[in-house]
Amino acid sequence: MDKELQEYRDLLHPPDHFAEGFDWKTVLGAVFIGFLMMPGSMYLQLVIGTGIGPAARWVTIILFAEVAKRAYTEIKRQEIFLLYYMAGAAMASPFQGLLWNQYLVQSDAARMLGLTEYIPAWVAPPPETASLLARTFFHRDWLIPILLLIGSQLIQRVDHFGLGYALYRLTSDVEKLPFPMAPVGALGTMALAESTEEKQVSWKWRVFSIGGMIGLIFGGFYILLPTVSGLVLTEPIRLFPIPWVELTGHTEGILPAVAFGIQLDLGLLFIGMVLPFWAVMGGLIGLIITMGLNPLLHHHGILRRWHEGMGTVDTIFANNFDFYMSFGIGLGLAIAAIGLFHVARSFRQDYGNGKISLKDLFQPRPGRGDFNIWISVGIYLFSTCAYVGLCCLLVPNFPWLFFMAYGFIYTPVLSYITARMEGIAGQFVSLPMVREISFIAGAKYFGYQGIEIWYAPIPIHNYGEATVHFRQIELTGTSIRGIIKAELVVFPVVIIAGLLFSQFIFRLAPIPSALYPYAQEMWHLQALNTLLMQTSTLEGSSLFMQALTGVHVLAGLIFGLLAYLLLSLMGLPILLIYGVVRGLGQTTPHGLLLEVLGALLGRFFFMKRYGAMWRQYAPVLLAGFSCGMGLTGMFAMGFALILKSLTRLTY
Repeated sequence: MDKELQEYRDLLHPPDHFAEGFDWKTVLGAVFIGFLMMPGSMYLQLVIGTGIGPAARWVTIILFAEVAKRAYTEIKRQEIFLLYYMAGAAMASPFQGLLWNQYLVQSDAARMLGLTEYIPAWVAPPPETASLLARTFFHRDWLIPILLLIGSQLIQRVDHFGLGYALYRLTSDVEKLPFPMAPVGALGTMALAESTEEKQVSWKWRVFSIGGMIGLIFGGFYILLPTVSGLVLTEPIRLFPIPWVELTGHTEGILPAVAFGIQLDLGLLFIGMVLPFWAVMGGLIGLIITMGLNPLLHHHGILRRWHEGMGTVDTIFANNFDFYMSFGIGLGLAIAAIGLFHVARSFRQDYGNGKISLKDLFQPRPGRGDFNIWISVGIYLFSTCAYVGLCCLLVPNFPWLFFMAYGFIYTPVLSYITARMEGIAGQFVSLPMVREISFIAGAKYFGYQGIEIWYAPIPIHNYGEATVHFRQIELTGTSIRGIIKAELVVFPVVIIAGLLFSQFIFRLAPIPSALYPYAQEMWHLQALNTLLMQTSTLEGSSLFMQALTGVHVLAGLIFGLLAYLLLSLMGLPILLIYGVVRGLGQTTPHGLLLEVLGALLGRFFFMKRYGAMWRQYAPVLLAGFSCGMGLTGMFAMGFALILKSLTRLTY
């Protein structure tokens, strides 16, 4: 095993005792998160591009731990993890997609590409309708989109315990893969759980508090000051530009066709301390190669759409159109091929020695709360058939055989490959553009015309990542039965709270607008990239097909494979190799610079000062910082909601 991966794997080991942890505390926690923290998370997504998911989790745990102390009781480790798990599930509001859909159907990008009339009414009502003019979701125009969203969410909640759970049992119990990166996700929760069980204040609580205070102070300048000043002044006061400091205009003479800037979000520094060092360094090397490659590509006329005066958003879009979309597909194919090679080699080694027996698949570890493996297979079959049925109903002109192939051939094969790669090296595997290319094939060879297929709930999923989540549940000693009960409680909370607060935020101001700087800056680029792809299934000249170049795809594939081969022959760490190959696509240095600084500080300062314990300090410090930032965001959200509501009531 790679040395760095071994270090992460040894951070935590499975416990001897498991418990459900589900009781009245977890039910109250779900309601608390859904109705008090979800609006702050949704607001921050529009303002700075990130929510308060981690903060919501930690604040909930701290609050309930303090209440428990004053009630002369304690919260068990499993109860704390269940609160943590439910907080993450409750913060993922599906109704944020409605805010995006209302923008997309009215966007300049849709009008420019001539796609406005093709966006189906079950995604969003047409522009200039009464519901969009009034900025409300409580209208019959939105009835079908909302019902579809609720139905797909229900299937997704059930689907969580289908193929992903079956693959977890196969790769963890039968093949006994190490899952080296799983302890990183579980460590922060375990640390805080242990601090609540101890009689004296432990190092974990002190480290968490330090991170929390840093988050509160930085969040006061980064989030609270612009929000409050924007409510009382004509223009908000921003000490730190959001989302980044734009420097492309200053570097275009030296680095033409290179998007350059700095994202001054201190959270990236802490993330760099937590991420594997060689993975961050690999991304930096890939970025440096890309920054040197772009001027050459521009000089030789490949990046021909870029010109001086373009900012980050326009530069990325132009470069993607000319080269990097096709090149990135080739790199993705190279990563997938590398993953297939690793899986095939490890599969032959594991099953060839005769030490693996499938009987462990039907005899799970006692006390862990496992259910029969055939139930998970039945869940997978049911959910996939439900997705296929919805797709046939919404897009009747598209060949239904494609839907069956997605769900019953492509999904299980890719999910198993990813599960093994996560178990061996902590790496996610995906095949790029399979969905998109199949849509284009359906349009070209089967006569389909339209863009409805792009919005349908296609049964293309990669359940391999779910195996890591189940491994984290095992490491914390939480019974899977407790997780199932938590899902039953979270679902109605998410649906009710998500719809109510989406409506409230929608009524405050147009989205995007100056009140939501991240959405105003980035949504146009995202809409252009999304809609450009959708032109490929319409009649006439497709902009996507103009941007897709076979030579560039082949170049990306060969370049990625050669880079992997060269770095492997040099004996470099596996995470560095993957980082370099992934970084060879067009990436921006805006957020990576602080991540690299954090990785360097962690490796060469804090690791020397605190030794191996720094591996445990860093996730707890990041958790505390996220908590502090989230609290500041919630405070800012409260100001915005109250003052905007009073303004509306006045008039």
